[in-house]
Amino acid sequence: MRSLILISVTAAALATGQARAQDTEPVNGQARALAWAHDDPSLEWGPCPEFLPEGCALVVLHGDPDGSDADIFFRVPGGASIARHRHTAAERMTLVSGRLRITYDGHDPIDLTPGMYAYGPAGLPHEGECAPGPDCVLFIAFDGPVDAIEVEGGDAGHGP
Repeated sequence: MRSLILISVTAAALATGQARAQDTEPVNGQARALAWAHDDPSLEWGPCPEFLPEGCALVVLHGDPDGSDADIFFRVPGGASIARHRHTAAERMTLVSGRLRITYDGHDPIDLTPGMYAYGPAGLPHEGECAPGPDCVLFIAFDGPVDAIEVEGGDAGHGP
């Protein structure tokens, strides 16, 4: 049996999980150029879906998380496990800090170190492990709505 929980990043959640709003507003009708560091103390991190580990947080850096294009930082504590889940949209990720192992169903585990890129196809279940030590922070660009859907059971088998 498989249980699904859909958690969408909504406007209410964004109240505490977004970059400074004044820094994302257009100027003279033109999109504003942006730059963020994952450790910027002015970022307003918000909570993750309940099935993800305690201490998990995210912040929307740019775009509409309910729309077709959004960029986020996603943070999990060192030593934490990321429960098996999937996303409606594909995700393009770069690890910013920590060491993270991601395992997509039917694939060998991927060990990410800072600066490494990974692509996750829409709908493909996966799970993760942040190595003990520094928090794992991922920059993730979604090509659709930002969501996480818990997937229980199934086979997280490795290899094609």
